[in-house]
Amino acid sequence: MKLKTFVIANLCAAALFADVTVSDVEGTYTAASEVKASKELKQHIDLGFANTTGNTETLNLNALYDLAFTTQGYEGRDLKVAFNTRAYITENNGVRDNEEYRANIGIEQYFINDWILYGFTSWFRNTFQNYDSRIRIGIGVGKMLFDDGKNSLKVKFGAAYNIEEYTNAQPKREFGSVTEYVEYRNKLNDISDFYVKVGAMQNMDMFDTDYEVTTVAGFNFAVAERVSLTLEGEVRYDNFPPAGFEKTDTKTIARVGYHF
Repeated sequence: MKLKTFVIANLCAAALFADVTVSDVEGTYTAASEVKASKELKQHIDLGFANTTGNTETLNLNALYDLAFTTQGYEGRDLKVAFNTRAYITENNGVRDNEEYRANIGIEQYFINDWILYGFTSWFRNTFQNYDSRIRIGIGVGKMLFDDGKNSLKVKFGAAYNIEEYTNAQPKREFGSVTEYVEYRNKLNDISDFYVKVGAMQNMDMFDTDYEVTTVAGFNFAVAERVSLTLEGEVRYDNFPPAGFEKTDTKTIARVGYHF
């Protein structure tokens, strides 16, 4: 018992010094939640916070909340409803140098042979990346190609309508896009698994120049019945970013989650 308490305490301490939260790739490009849906409402919350004083005064805060449930849909088959929201804030010597908010809501209607039909709406705001608001509304289809209990591979394809508003003088953009998502998971053992998630978007009117790809890879560890530790890394490439911004962004995160 003392050993388990010590391990959890150290994992929590590591998570508190995380800088940012990585993107929900599936929710951004299609529709889903990291919480596995059931007939009962499932929820999941992650928190990370760090504050330093003295020679350097910094504040890092990141938060994640998921919920999902399953109800009856077409011909009595499962209809999954999911919502999640994420935020992070960083300050250095009283000056805020990053702030990001995300929210995704979606539905997935299950059909025979593991096919699904999905619809989603996602919202994103980060004025430090020049996005005053980015809204994406889409539909599509997906399928779990295989799942043998150890390895799984899921794919999704769809279309979306995008509305982007910027903090500078760059004019508002509205355009249609195609979206793709691929997820691979490997259950390493009874308490841990490895995953890779790749999402992409291409502007239908500027297919060769206006596109983005986001990749997230990570490990998840169950350290107690309701407590988990997640280690993740993200690389996001935007070939047509807001004016004056870099094409590539990277993030890393360590966080502790509580499931209820």
